[in-house]
Amino acid sequence: MTTLHQHHPLISEESRITRRSTLQWPAAALAGAALPALAQAQPKAPHSTTPLRIVGPWEISGLAPAQSGYMFTRLQVAETLMGAGDDGRPEGALAQRWRTSADGLAWQFDLRPGARFHDGSPVTAAAVVRCLQDAQVPPALLSHAPIAGIAAQGDHTVVVRLNRPHAALPALLAHSSTMVLAPASYGRGGKVQSIVGSGPYRIAVLVPPQHVETVVFDGFDGPRPAIAAVQYLAASRPETRALMAEGGQADLGYGLDPASLRRLRRHQKVGLASVTLPRTVIIKLNAGLPALRDVRVRQALSLAIDRGAIAHALMGDENLAATQLLPPTLAAWHNRALPPLRHDPEAAARLLQDAGWQRHGDGLRSPDGQPLALSIRTFLDRPELPLIATALQEQWRLAGIAVKVSIGNSGDVPLGHRDGSLQLALAARNYANVPDPTGTLAQDFSAQGGDWGAMGWHSDAVVQSLQELARTAATPERATLLRQRITHALQDELPVIPVAWYRQHVAVNPRVRGVTLDPLERSYRITSMEWQTT
Repeated sequence: MTTLHQHHPLISEESRITRRSTLQWPAAALAGAALPALAQAQPKAPHSTTPLRIVGPWEISGLAPAQSGYMFTRLQVAETLMGAGDDGRPEGALAQRWRTSADGLAWQFDLRPGARFHDGSPVTAAAVVRCLQDAQVPPALLSHAPIAGIAAQGDHTVVVRLNRPHAALPALLAHSSTMVLAPASYGRGGKVQSIVGSGPYRIAVLVPPQHVETVVFDGFDGPRPAIAAVQYLAASRPETRALMAEGGQADLGYGLDPASLRRLRRHQKVGLASVTLPRTVIIKLNAGLPALRDVRVRQALSLAIDRGAIAHALMGDENLAATQLLPPTLAAWHNRALPPLRHDPEAAARLLQDAGWQRHGDGLRSPDGQPLALSIRTFLDRPELPLIATALQEQWRLAGIAVKVSIGNSGDVPLGHRDGSLQLALAARNYANVPDPTGTLAQDFSAQGGDWGAMGWHSDAVVQSLQELARTAATPERATLLRQRITHALQDELPVIPVAWYRQHVAVNPRVRGVTLDPLERSYRITSMEWQTT
């Protein structure tokens, strides 16, 4: 059974910390305080029931799959119908086989016959259909697919019928918002009240927004994991997470800030695992503003950025400087024929001059002599973003452009997109949020733009190319041509400006072996880990 403690807004932080003491992790860490004594801690020797302790920045904001489904799939508690390999290619998950009709309008998915939910009930086609239908409710990701209907065909087959061919459907069905839960998970009105999944681990304790404990599910129809139990803790401050890993209070520490990363590299008792992610630090622009509508201004903003210096100083690796939007880890989309984005302050000055941006006595420029103050929004969810925003502010000041940095919540960016108040925003965009980047790009660069993509800009060529890629399984040659058309337009027009690519670093306690990182961030891959025995 799941033990669920709902966080009440009137409960003090101190009370919440005391209630979570079952983790036996330092209360100071839970509160986000500095932990100078942690470096002296010595981890106990693991045994068969020792929990694997994971600390990360991600909180559980709710039980609905669209809210926090990614946490339950990462912890391997819940499964999706489809999975994906490291390269994004479709793989089976709850579906062991799948096929499509000749006209591309019907997809059939056959379930694993031995799959069981954590309450012991079988995973049926009817249970899957219910979850997928819930995942179609806007603005959920599956609502963007041209689905005519989803139905069960017997107990173990799900049929999805489409209004038009949609080659990216398997990728959409691998997204965490489509995770499959048991009927027992739902309460009155169809609201999710508990997480009863079908993965190799079941939830033992769930205390939103910070604490989850899981144990092995004995009824899982796959190999039994070597790690018998897991404890996850969300800690907001990156230095706290690093100190917990450094002091042996966490076996895996995610979301490390650059300063802590440099220190951990010198720490002989902590290892580091790294993987380049399909994520890019981007500047989202409101190209509908008169000051940013001119492509020459957007190009000048890009030319004024010293990406190499930012990547070296703030991300610890000069090679992460973005030369284009999509990183090399997305091999099919990384266009090596594109002229790379570069740092050229003189070229930036010429473009601004040509666009009518005159310099004044204070060294700042404004269009046609009119005062201008831009604002860039960012947030603390990823600790390097405010630092990068400050670096951009200075580099743009040298180019004569005054920009104010505003640090708030990640929700401020889509809100500013929708109400039209956004000017600039700095974010880290995952282009394989759906394993096939086509779906994410179609969201971001549709004719209407997207919360994390274009604003006040659209390209018919980009929209049409993305639609063709999504509709049909194009020949390799045709697919390559369409991707090149898209990437050229994004590089030339800069509806968003790439700054840096992204590398995930995880602190690893040496008592854990078999740690591998998922470049698509779909799973912690706990089932591949085991305790070091020597």
